[in-house]
Amino acid sequence: MSDEGTARPKRADARRNKETLLDAAAAVFVESGVDAPVRDIAARAGVGTATIYRHFPTRADLIIAVYRHQVESTAEAGPALLRDGPSPHTALARWIDLFVDFLVTKHGLAAALRSDDAGFEALHAYFLDRLLPVCTRLLDAAAEAGEITPDLEAYELMRGVGNLCIGADSDPRYDARRLVALLIAGLRRPA
Repeated sequence: MSDEGTARPKRADARRNKETLLDAAAAVFVESGVDAPVRDIAARAGVGTATIYRHFPTRADLIIAVYRHQVESTAEAGPALLRDGPSPHTALARWIDLFVDFLVTKHGLAAALRSDDAGFEALHAYFLDRLLPVCTRLLDAAAEAGEITPDLEAYELMRGVGNLCIGADSDPRYDARRLVALLIAGLRRPA
């Protein structure tokens, strides 16, 4: 007997297929914008357009799902990088690289989502709720290891990185990743 209020967990292959679809959509959005044809996303994911519409009946549904998927991927990467990396500072730098990748994609998504201010605010709150604790943990670990000074707040760092990424998607002469790398290198404690 099943409880109608409880959703059945998705099979592992169904989750992977949906993740593949979301990754393909994110890549197409970066290349062609959020108004790219659904057939381009379907071709990149290796599925039919009906599959996309079955999962995401509207473009807004797809955009929101891509945004949430990227937030989750970025959030989940932090602990793994900290656990598997050679040092907390290296883990922080690698996570910030992932965060930059997310931000460059997010700018296009954010513009599309702004038409629904309440929905956009909810997604922004979700973004902060998921990513601020991860960044805080990485900063705390690097500070405890004596690799960086302990006086930087996660919000400040994420906001600074975000500001450095503005315009990176529209000006080929501007290399936000290089400037962000300089920022992260500058966090190191003097030897």
